[in-house]
Amino acid sequence: MDDQQNIKRLDDQEFGKRLGIVVIVFSIFIAAIIGMLLNIQVINARKYKQKAAKQYERVVTERAQRGAILDRHSRMLAESIESISFYADPSIVRNTPLFDKNGKPVMDKKSNKQKKYDNSATVAALFARHFGRSKSFYLHELHRRKGVAVLGRKIPVAKALPLMQFMQEKIPGVWFDREQQRYYLNVAAQVIGSIGSVKSESEGSSGLELQLNKALKGRDGTRIFQRSATGIRYPAPDAQQQDPIKGNTVQLTIDGDIQSIVEDELAKAVNAFQADAASSIVMDVRTGEILAMANNPAFDLNHRETWTRQNSRNRAVTEMYEPGSTFKLVMASAATEVLKRKANDKVFANNGVFPIYNLRIRDHESYGNITFRQAIMYSSNIVAAKTAMEVGRETFYAYTRNFGFGKKTGIGLVGEAPGIVRPLSRWDRTTLPWMGYGYQVMATPLQILQAYAAIANDGELMKPFIIKRVIDAQGQVVQERAPEKVQRVVSVEAARYLGKEYFKAVVDSGTAKNAAVPGVTVAGKTGTARRAAGGSYANPVYVSSFVGYFPVEAPRYAIIVIVENPKTAYYAATVAAPVFSGIASRMIACSEEMQKNLAIRSPEKSIIDSIVTVVVPELRGLKGRDAQSLLKWLNLGMEYSGDFDGVVVSQSIAPSSRVVKEKVIKVTLASRKIKGKSSWLHQ
Repeated sequence: MDDQQNIKRLDDQEFGKRLGIVVIVFSIFIAAIIGMLLNIQVINARKYKQKAAKQYERVVTERAQRGAILDRHSRMLAESIESISFYADPSIVRNTPLFDKNGKPVMDKKSNKQKKYDNSATVAALFARHFGRSKSFYLHELHRRKGVAVLGRKIPVAKALPLMQFMQEKIPGVWFDREQQRYYLNVAAQVIGSIGSVKSESEGSSGLELQLNKALKGRDGTRIFQRSATGIRYPAPDAQQQDPIKGNTVQLTIDGDIQSIVEDELAKAVNAFQADAASSIVMDVRTGEILAMANNPAFDLNHRETWTRQNSRNRAVTEMYEPGSTFKLVMASAATEVLKRKANDKVFANNGVFPIYNLRIRDHESYGNITFRQAIMYSSNIVAAKTAMEVGRETFYAYTRNFGFGKKTGIGLVGEAPGIVRPLSRWDRTTLPWMGYGYQVMATPLQILQAYAAIANDGELMKPFIIKRVIDAQGQVVQERAPEKVQRVVSVEAARYLGKEYFKAVVDSGTAKNAAVPGVTVAGKTGTARRAAGGSYANPVYVSSFVGYFPVEAPRYAIIVIVENPKTAYYAATVAAPVFSGIASRMIACSEEMQKNLAIRSPEKSIIDSIVTVVVPELRGLKGRDAQSLLKWLNLGMEYSGDFDGVVVSQSIAPSSRVVKEKVIKVTLASRKIKGKSSWLHQ
């Protein structure tokens, strides 16, 4: 009996131990669960909430439209055009939920789950039909195991439109995104620059695109979507959506037509003279506005692969060189005001050779006793050197600095060089005579042009500028540049005397006869400077230049032309002067603004105005604004229906029909926008 009781007692103890162990284990398990719940819901609640959100939420960045860059007449130089990219989630396309005609899920009777099917063949055929690539290409993309399939990148809206409209019916796992593609008129490449930096394809990488990147790029928006079980995304109802803000519009002082003319003339000069490079600037002397700034070689703004460090240099503001005879402006100005030198005063040119400090200054021709006007007309280096020495080093240095040499002009372009003018403390005995005819001093093309523009502007030096205004997305002007006077460099009387007595004579009878412009008086100066090659002038590289302004009676425009290392000829009279003439002649003929300012009527416009009837142009495919401008030029009116930002799809009078002037042409414009639901419904 006692044995049985002992056995029972032992069994109870064993059971108690086992039960205790079970209770302890269960308690630990419960504690672990509670701990995990506390960790998930309290301690690391944010972390797990974010993980959960990633499974059913997607944050999409909606790129802001980059601001446009306009010329002085509000014509597009750079703009962002909307393009369409198509994407797919292969896993959803290959496992597309099946619905019947009424939109109800088709269920599998055995598993009681919704049936699914592989829709990749249908999707591949659809894209192959619309975009022309092989069906196998799209099937290969849709059979990816990981990642997103790219079915089309940066497709023009007009080409993508039919498929976008078809996709309004929702293709599970397939969507399209709207993207911005930068398009350029392809002028002023070095000034405008391009986008596509290492950081982002939408960031500026050079020129004004880089310099004004913050103002141009705007602010991106964000869209938060949730995904249903079928893979269709929809905007999260409780999430705050942020709309993108378009970048600011930048208007330049550049005239697109004049810029094109200058670039064309430079290209012809580089080709004709087998030159290394060339640059040119056109400036309004009264305001300091830059109407054109061109460089050759250049690159194609719409094809980034053509960009190189060499052809992207804006030589007009970054390149420094010894200007040679164009710098004689400083000498002539000081002689007129300080020495009271007159045009008919006699000077001695030493018969072509002037020994000085065991060196020799030479002229390209042998001149004896000549007038000071002739010395400038024929570009005598000897007279320039002797005159500079008469003026004196302190006074000559002061005139040099007052004209803006040795410091930046303030145009506001990245990379502008200040030039080099040595301080008086570093001058040696040859500095003054050599500076008299443009050596031992370094200047940029813009600095030389600014100096001559000051003479044209009655002695007032103007600060050049190329950014006219910045306009925000609401059309409000947030920044505007006005003409700014720097200082007076010579008196009104001296400026007019220099222009009419000396620099007009250079073009009329001197070294720059080839710079003459029919019907317009021109004043200017040639410069043929040697540039040291390999640190020596033994095998010099020549820089040919001409800078001038017109009309002399009431100056309005100044132009400089620089041609570097021409091979077939090197004198500026042969190389640079004709380029100036070509630029000036063509831009006067083509610019209504210039004709108005100069009170000149172009032959082309006179012929158009004399015609009683005109031919109706082909308008279909043009933007509303472009169609209106074309009709206005032909003295025709336009009435339109539809979206003015769209394109012309029909016109009331057939192209090539002849009508009387002031006839009104009715056009229909098609909107480029897609009506209906936005693209995010198909993601």
